[in-house]
Amino acid sequence: MTPPTSPPTTPATTPATRWRLSRTRVVVVAGIVLALVVAVWTTRGAEEYPGVADPRNPGPEGAQALARVLDDQGVDVTIARSADAFEEAQVDGATTVVVSGTDQLAASTLERMRRHAAGAARIVLVEPDYALVQEIDPGLGQLGVSADEDDAVRAHCPDGVAGVDLDGLRIEVDSATSYNGEGCFPRGERALVRTVGGLVLLGAGQALTNDQITRADNAALGLRLLGQDPRLVWYVPDATDAVSDDAVTIGTLLPDWIGPALWILALAGIALLLWRVRRLGPLSTEPLPVVVRAVETASSRGRMYRRSGDRAHAARALRGAARSDIARRLRLDRGAPTQVVVEAAARHLGAPAETVAALLDDHRMPPATDQDLVRLAQDLARLRREVRRS
Repeated sequence: MTPPTSPPTTPATTPATRWRLSRTRVVVVAGIVLALVVAVWTTRGAEEYPGVADPRNPGPEGAQALARVLDDQGVDVTIARSADAFEEAQVDGATTVVVSGTDQLAASTLERMRRHAAGAARIVLVEPDYALVQEIDPGLGQLGVSADEDDAVRAHCPDGVAGVDLDGLRIEVDSATSYNGEGCFPRGERALVRTVGGLVLLGAGQALTNDQITRADNAALGLRLLGQDPRLVWYVPDATDAVSDDAVTIGTLLPDWIGPALWILALAGIALLLWRVRRLGPLSTEPLPVVVRAVETASSRGRMYRRSGDRAHAARALRGAARSDIARRLRLDRGAPTQVVVEAAARHLGAPAETVAALLDDHRMPPATDQDLVRLAQDLARLRREVRRS
């Protein structure tokens, strides 16, 4: 006989073990809280400054990494978020001006910016939109360029850009904008970087963003172009700085030919109207030659049904008229289904639904003889009278 085995014993939890367990929990909770704080902090920065290539945006499309590196390299970085703040910033020959968020830069704020930054070493516009490019030089044109993952563009500009040597650098971005004419980083007869009227148009703005600055020589491009001078004024325009004349209206968005086309269309419509009015002439009225009473029409239709022997069609006509009359009396929809009319009539009369359905349902057996058709007509008439009286 095998002796019974005793259950395994659990070692007693000592104070030292309990202390180690509580310390582990504290460390885990602290790590989770720290991760949440970091996530909330970075998300808050991205939500507060959501602009592309914004120097305070820590998100993938922001340029906070480049701004911090420039600041660590000894460049005095000043961020201006309005036209007034930009005019208060010091701009001279030892200052580089970079403008991101150029879609908020209106014609009036562009002119104010150029006046204040006239003495700057260089003015860099990050991917200016089509309207701004047309304001600067209508002949530049603008074309979107998409690049493959391993498609890097070399500078090929020995003379540099606004005093900055970029020759030999390669930039690699997901998408960019090219401009007509010769410039740095050529793409056929167009270039990703152009210098026009003292302005440097940087079509590869993604090269400055946090998620793409480490690709190819994007970091070197940003540091050379923006960190060449002791001071950097990073201007982020505000749409509220625009004057009333800069407001976008429907007329400014329409092409120039739309006005003459509308006038031609209106004149053509008037000409068509006059032509048709003259062709139709005045309206004339004349009495009907024959007046047919409704009872005669019903009698004629009945005689045709009888001559053709189509009792099923005659029964459907009788049932359809009865259903319409009963539905109107019971305040139902004119197109109510047969089952709805049957149930409403049965409730109204207190009669079995099957009895009412035998009279109103078109799917029941059609009358086999003329006597059956007459009997059906009499029963339907009686049903309509009962509904009216109830």
